[in-house]
Amino acid sequence: MRILLLSGYDAPSHRRWREQLAARFPQWQWTQLALPPRHFKWRMRGSGFLWAHQARETLLQPYDLLIATSMVDLSCLRGLVPELCRIPTLVYFHENQFAYPQRKQQRANVEPQLINLYTALCADQVAFNSDYNRTSFLAGATRLLQRLPDAIPDEVMGGLEARSRVLPVPMEAACFVPNRADSVGPLTLVWNHRWEYDKGPDRLLLGLQRFFEQCPDARLRVHMVGQQFRQQPPAFDALKTLLAEHDALGHWGYEPSRERYRDLLAQSHLVLSTALHDFQGLSVLEAVAAGCWPLLPDREAYPEWFPEECRYTSDRGNPSSEADAFARALQKVYEAFEAGHSLEAPSVDFLHERHWQQPYTDALTTLAQTVKL
Repeated sequence: MRILLLSGYDAPSHRRWREQLAARFPQWQWTQLALPPRHFKWRMRGSGFLWAHQARETLLQPYDLLIATSMVDLSCLRGLVPELCRIPTLVYFHENQFAYPQRKQQRANVEPQLINLYTALCADQVAFNSDYNRTSFLAGATRLLQRLPDAIPDEVMGGLEARSRVLPVPMEAACFVPNRADSVGPLTLVWNHRWEYDKGPDRLLLGLQRFFEQCPDARLRVHMVGQQFRQQPPAFDALKTLLAEHDALGHWGYEPSRERYRDLLAQSHLVLSTALHDFQGLSVLEAVAAGCWPLLPDREAYPEWFPEECRYTSDRGNPSSEADAFARALQKVYEAFEAGHSLEAPSVDFLHERHWQQPYTDALTTLAQTVKL
């Protein structure tokens, strides 16, 4: 089978998914086009335009299946390269613009949402990495269509819902390693997310401040890892100062080595999240696979994967209230750890790649056999 795979904004998690996908099916012939993860707005609007003019010869080769991420403006690409309309197409959503937290100045701009919607409508099948991602997309698209000045036929969303399914990004066997965190402490925490506003670093700062107010002599070590950028929220400078003041500063900054990164996870007791946006939560899932107990807000995809005892009360509209809930939850875990209780992470074996080989095989081979006129 010959497959054309398009990644419109090839962020690390997107690149990991496409490379993993091709590696799991070496018997198929893969042609991959990917655009660097910069100029977000232009990637959403311009990916089809760029490829239609810069990679036309590649696009016109014979393929049995086209797979595109939701960051590809598929309607534009098909309009400029109409030959692609004859190829059975799967669109994969790592995230969707209906549930992506936006700054106030961005909220009036519905173009990213429309591009997501048009791309999904072009697809023969639409796959999401979590049910939260799927349901938030369908609900958001329905609300948007209801706001438009002309009536939209009911079958538009009905057909889209029928063509959608959940296919998580599987976790490689290498993610599942024994936890080696020191049982005598200090309690070691890891926050392993992109260093951007949507991952809630300001909420992490506020929550840790509240915790240290209640437990000023607590023995903690906090590792702050994840993808960094030239510009980052000011909360990170304040976090570094706070952790240093309490002798809790662990690893600071991005760890490029996957082996060293996984070793860091395996030496930690807890993985933290304060995210306002996590459609699957791969960084948290990977840490839990390495034996970390998750301490997570009760939102996003987290309720889908983790039991209630791993989640603290979510309050999007009130960071102060949420910080109190975070601090109480962390204090409870800290006191249990200091009392000698072990922290046994919940199992995430259900996302092991061995469980998803067949569902991916069935989805892709069935779609490739679709006859398009």
